[in-house]
Amino acid sequence: MLWKKDTAVVDWVTRFTVGEDYRWDTLLIGYDIIGTRAHAEGLFETGIFSLDEIRAIDNVLVQLTDLVEKGLIKVTPQDEDCHTVIEGYLTKELGDIGKKIHTGRSRNDQVLTALRLFMRDGLREIGKKLIAITDRLCVLGDTYKSSIMPGYTHYQRAMPTTAGLWALGFAELMVSDLQSLLHALGQINTSPLGSAAGYGVPLMDLPREKNAERLGFASIQTNVTATQLSRGKLELHAVHALIQVAATFNRIASDLILYNTTEYGFVELPVEFCTGSSIMPQKKNPDVLELVRANYHRLLAEMQVLLTLPANLPSGYHRDLQLTKEAIMRSILLCDDTAQALLNLLPGVTFNEARMKEATSPELFATQIALEKVLAGIPFRDAYRDAAKESEEGQIEVDEEALKSYLVEGFPGQTNTDHIREHVKKLVPFFNS
Repeated sequence: MLWKKDTAVVDWVTRFTVGEDYRWDTLLIGYDIIGTRAHAEGLFETGIFSLDEIRAIDNVLVQLTDLVEKGLIKVTPQDEDCHTVIEGYLTKELGDIGKKIHTGRSRNDQVLTALRLFMRDGLREIGKKLIAITDRLCVLGDTYKSSIMPGYTHYQRAMPTTAGLWALGFAELMVSDLQSLLHALGQINTSPLGSAAGYGVPLMDLPREKNAERLGFASIQTNVTATQLSRGKLELHAVHALIQVAATFNRIASDLILYNTTEYGFVELPVEFCTGSSIMPQKKNPDVLELVRANYHRLLAEMQVLLTLPANLPSGYHRDLQLTKEAIMRSILLCDDTAQALLNLLPGVTFNEARMKEATSPELFATQIALEKVLAGIPFRDAYRDAAKESEEGQIEVDEEALKSYLVEGFPGQTNTDHIREHVKKLVPFFNS
């Protein structure tokens, strides 16, 4: 531990305070190298490093990045964190030059910088996957535009709908989810670098705006106390957006699991995304979708950490806040994995049009019958009662041309994917930047 003073630290204290942080820092170290490079360039501008020194630092950081990318660098409990690994490597390779790298910064702004870079990349990657999932849902929407099926309320057959409309309802939700992700990106895309421990650095004119620009941040947190006050809050912005995404995934998975049951038989799932039973030879279980559905609840648990942990803390940094790192990193990785699972599975989903049509029973057309009576001049409440009676007595028949009775875009059989695709097209650049 580079920051350790001459006093002895009991081993269990180190283990307790480090916790699982070193494991997460193994994933974060590449981003910390990026932040370290920007900080070093700022120190060059303030005269701490000479031109030869900054070139030497850059060369060593390139070497270290290569080792990290090859998986040859791991953060250990003895290291405590990735910051120690980087500073230790620079010092080993460059001696006193490496010892100067921590000038004008704290582990507080160092970890926040790396973490926000991780968050930004993570949200963008999830956004890209969400765009691809939305496209797949639009394909389903076009393919099954006129494939009639029962629509349900209260788990009871309600009115006719189509498989295409089912898909496009979720696609439209995902446009909203993409906007939530974009808002979260805007919130976290602000640089904490140069705030040090949350109270600035005396005697040094650190180029905070220029360092932010180097790192691709849109702005800085000008008043440095805001950096620690926002710890947990900005992560919460991100996880709240991920919760919106996961909530949509949850409902998609719930429907597909239900529609795949023998009792419904509306959907065939790709066999490679199902598992068998250790005792029942015939089983084909939708385990991937069940985990997609369940991961929403895991994300809610991580959000609870971010909601409650910073509460009641006085201003400034507290070690409690270390635990927000795991919550946000776990959330991003989990949501990304869940998005990938759904993206992999959806291309193999097919709807059984014959089975859906068979399930579209006469009572589903009671509302249409009531409205036909209204158009013939009967008051709605009378028409409603008459149609209910006809349904109970079995007088209503399936209308094979029912989809033609819908006149408004977005109703069954009247869907169009163009407006969804246009919305998504406008959002694509923000996730590719």
